[in-house]
Amino acid sequence: MYFKNRISVIMSVYNTPFTLIKRAVDSVLNQDFGDFELIIIDDGSDNDTQIDLLNYAILHEDKITYLRHKNRKQADSINRGILISNSEFITVIDADDEYKTNHLSACLAEMKSLDLIASTTETIVNEEEDYYVPDRFDVNQVVHVDDCILFATLFGKREVFTALNFQNMYGADAHFFERAEQEFLVKKLDLRTYVYYRDNLNSLTAKVKSEYSV
Repeated sequence: MYFKNRISVIMSVYNTPFTLIKRAVDSVLNQDFGDFELIIIDDGSDNDTQIDLLNYAILHEDKITYLRHKNRKQADSINRGILISNSEFITVIDADDEYKTNHLSACLAEMKSLDLIASTTETIVNEEEDYYVPDRFDVNQVVHVDDCILFATLFGKREVFTALNFQNMYGADAHFFERAEQEFLVKKLDLRTYVYYRDNLNSLTAKVKSEYSV
């Protein structure tokens, strides 16, 4: 099968401030590995983000594909991005995070004997407690982010992502990884090339943690 790009990076956006989106997009564009496409799915944003984002995508249309649909939540948006991607490998970036410049090349280097990886992150927090997130099995308990499977650190072969859709649920990332373990060669690695901003009070994880006040 012919692939247009080696890697597809998929980003779902919903009302994230454009300053944060631009930081994430620029971190992809500035990778030391250049054979990628960035697919941005606007999940029905109803603020000014959509205009700024579209204009920025046009400036980089050689690398960026921009799509918009009504609000379906992150998992469905990522699934749509997977469907239109054209690459050997697929990964994700959250709209309020960023990659270190070697993130894609570091992940790709691990794929010689594996089908899917997840990795630890460089986690940015306001307070020590922000390193802890609600346990998906019991949201009244917490676990350290290093012990979690994080959505945007997933990187793997195309066939993994096309075989297993993401489901709209808290812990969709871990659920995906566990299902992949049944069919593919998977591993959690200590790379820390993904910068995870836990100081964003509007993130999904922060909202769940606030709701259950663990």
